[in-house]
Order: sequence, then structure tokens, then C-alpha cells
Amino acid sequence: MALKPARYEGETDISFFMDMEAERGGVVCIKSIGSGAAMDQSAAEVEYATSASGCTAFGILLNDMVDKDLTKEKLNPYKNEMQKGSKVTILRKGTVLTDMVSGTAPTGVCEAYVLTSGNLTASSASGAVEVGQFLSTADEDGFYKVAINLPR
Repeated sequence: MALKPARYEGETDISFFMDMEAERGGVVCIKSIGSGAAMDQSAAEVEYATSASGCTAFGILLNDMVDKDLTKEKLNPYKNEMQKGSKVTILRKGTVLTDMVSGTAPTGVCEAYVLTSGNLTASSASGAVEVGQFLSTADEDGFYKVAINLPR
């Protein structure tokens, strides 16, 4: 689990697809864009970045992306699962509790930067992109309160 249910969703976006398995709670970057409104164009895609530099941070992934044989099993709506290649819900502005933090952990209120694989860090080293603010230190389960405010 990478997100706790306590969150504030101020602004979300549902116009992008994701063609990889992924856990919710990390920052996704734009892989490619569609034309016009691009609401049903599979060319409009997001991904967890393999490199922090060159990443156009778009928001926090709110769905678990899974690759299941849907003729044998169902997606779990209680886990907010979506089939790989489907549309995803992305938080653009709001507050979440996530455990997808690596590198330098925050010791207080400070800027949040995106690293590879969608992880957040308090360090701005090596071209990391700022996506919001840490609003807490880790709780007993290792979750941090993060305010996301994109675009910056």
C-alpha cells in the first residue's frame, strides 16, 4: 500500500493512460501527449520516470496498475485497481499520505522533489523537479503527509 485513505483531492485529471504495472502514491511524469482534448487517445500516456532529469511531473498516481487475466479474475475496486493500459486518475492539487519516499527524508516542512520510479525526496540534488511540500515527518507506518501543487 502506498497511499492511506486520508487525503484531500482538490484537482484530479483522468485524460491519460498508463501502460505499465505500478503502485499508487508516486509521482507520474508525462511520457507522451495527444492532440486536442485527448480524452480517448491512447497516445496521451504517463509513466514513473526512469530518470529525474527531463521528467515533466504531472501528479500523484491514485490507482494501482495491474496486469491480470480478466477472463479469470476481476479487478479489485477496493484497492482502486486498473488494468495496465487503462486510464488513470492523477492528483494535480491536494494532500496525500504516501510512503513512496526515498533518499533524503524530510525532518520538517520542506519542498518535495520527484526521483526515479515516482519516489519523493527532500533533496533537490541532480536536477530533481519540485512537485510540492512535505508537511510531516514519517508516521509509525512510514507514511509522510505531502501537499501536491502542479503545475508549478
